[in-house]
Amino acid sequence: MELKLLNDQGQAASTLQASDVLFAREYNEALIHQLVTAYQANARSGNRAQKGRSEIAKSTRKPFRQKGTGNARAGMASSPLWRGGGKIFPNSPDENFSQKVNRKMYRAGVAAILSQLAREDRLAIVENFSVEAPKTRMLVQKLKGMGLDSVLVITDGLDENLFLSSRNLNKVLVLDVHEADPVSLVRFPKVLVTKGALAKMEEAWQ
Repeated sequence: MELKLLNDQGQAASTLQASDVLFAREYNEALIHQLVTAYQANARSGNRAQKGRSEIAKSTRKPFRQKGTGNARAGMASSPLWRGGGKIFPNSPDENFSQKVNRKMYRAGVAAILSQLAREDRLAIVENFSVEAPKTRMLVQKLKGMGLDSVLVITDGLDENLFLSSRNLNKVLVLDVHEADPVSLVRFPKVLVTKGALAKMEEAWQ
């Protein structure tokens, strides 16, 4: 599979031969959906909680007499049928939302995402990507010169200047190759990968 190798102006200077296993896989929508859903579910903290009828701070006194009022009989105001009452099968704060994804499925899903990005011309390779100082303005100018606006940058090593420069840009995300995740790959319209990161991708995800 041939990928575009961009220069500093964002123009295709040449092409680079990449692994067909990683960048020429067929699109598998069901697998990608499962992968993205599982990744988001595993990121949930599970801290929501609801109260059952035994935890509601209401009196256990019978609200009104059993007969003669015309109302449906009621035993206590904390009944789940009443407004302000407890919940039926309340959510627990230690609820587990995690979903298991096998390693083989994960690699196949990531390869399907990368292959689709390459087919849609949303993925490109650069020789190196860095800024001279940790200044947001410098990174904005560099991206503007390359014709990029919203982009995911995957590097082969954490460049502190680049990381600090990108923190205030909500449309730019810089990740080390080991931190790249399916949600980020799908979310950004353009993915920029350094040449060193490409070699590590092929080594880790094939």
